[in-house]
Amino acid sequence: MAGRVRLRFVESGADYEVVAEESVLPDEAAHGVAASELPMALTRAEGRQTVERWLSEARVARDRLRLSLPPSELAIGAGDVIRYDGARYRVERLEYGREQLLEAVRIDPALYQPLPLAEETSALTPFAAPVPVLPLFLDLPLLTGEELPHAPHLAVTADPWPGTVATYVAPTDADYTLLLESAQKATVGQLTAPLVVGPVGRWDQAGRVEVDLASGTLDSRSEAEVLAGANLVAIGDGTPEGWELLQFTQAELVAAGDFAGRYVLTGLLRGQGGTEVPAVWPVGSKLVVMDGAVTQMPLAASSRGQQRHFRIGSARRAYDDPSYVHEAHAFAGIGLRPYAPVHLQVAAAGAGDLEVKWIRQTRIGGDNWDGLEVPLGEEAEQYLLRIRDGSTVLREVVTNSPAWVYSVADQIADGGTAGKSLEVRQISALYGAGRAARLELT
Repeated sequence: MAGRVRLRFVESGADYEVVAEESVLPDEAAHGVAASELPMALTRAEGRQTVERWLSEARVARDRLRLSLPPSELAIGAGDVIRYDGARYRVERLEYGREQLLEAVRIDPALYQPLPLAEETSALTPFAAPVPVLPLFLDLPLLTGEELPHAPHLAVTADPWPGTVATYVAPTDADYTLLLESAQKATVGQLTAPLVVGPVGRWDQAGRVEVDLASGTLDSRSEAEVLAGANLVAIGDGTPEGWELLQFTQAELVAAGDFAGRYVLTGLLRGQGGTEVPAVWPVGSKLVVMDGAVTQMPLAASSRGQQRHFRIGSARRAYDDPSYVHEAHAFAGIGLRPYAPVHLQVAAAGAGDLEVKWIRQTRIGGDNWDGLEVPLGEEAEQYLLRIRDGSTVLREVVTNSPAWVYSVADQIADGGTAGKSLEVRQISALYGAGRAARLELT
């Protein structure tokens, strides 16, 4: 009596996955479904024709016929079609005795004519080779201010690209849960020439980045577009915290080959986001284009600083497949780290005392020039000062203002200032001491 029929079968001519076709009578108001499953390979049109015929046949078969026939009609058997009162009936059951008891159901020859359904062709899913992918974890500062400050980013590339890459996470190397899926291939390359240290906070017209891209392209942008956030890349050693953010205006394709292309990037802005500029990035350092293909991992804030195990590979395979890459990392949450103070200077304050001054930076809302001072960005203003003799900490002071006096008595207690260095860090209640500004004392 159901007015809705559903059939599950194996789809032929496609990926041979189990699919379903359904047919509903126009006057059906109930929610009951008669479901069936066939271990057969059918096309979509064949499956639809089957459920349409089943449903129409079930509606017509509601009319049943019971007859009592004399012995002269012994020629009638089960499966025969008889005509009665202008309709056709198929004999389903016979009982032989003094008379024949016959049971039949109504049929209609039109039900068995193929329906004029167009054959739907399903797209074949391209084969994904079970090759390992290259995951790069990037623990970065805030880029737009809308990110989770404690969560790292993930860039994944592979050749050939498996279509969709799944990332699983677990506290130990067992009982993984799905963390995220990446459908876009990240644009990744490696340096073919060393990148030496350059100016920070202003345009570097002398520096140049030479990089071979494994995939993707790079484009030139105007200075205004770059200042608005365009052409942002990360260069690093591949570890989660070993990255420098920089931007460029000019991208010149200088060679092509088996790789996507060799580019020379000029018009640089180094050390973006408060990242550190090392003395040199050697040949082979990784370059990641920070576009939509680089996704932030939705890790809980409680996971910061705790080691997590990751398995990354094709989403079409289980995470225990040999093609999956296993890595374990603990992330510091660089988005919470205060920037290093700037303009650190020491001046004589009289009587041999030294006055130390600096200007703080902010990691939140620092692009607005309307205020007299940039936002604090932390719960309270605190700084950690250290006097060092090489790797030895001679003095450690916490102050609430961007100034400190190094008295003569303290200088004598520390053995004088010759060969000593000064280090200043801003303190965050969540992260702790941030990056340091350093100055050699004389």
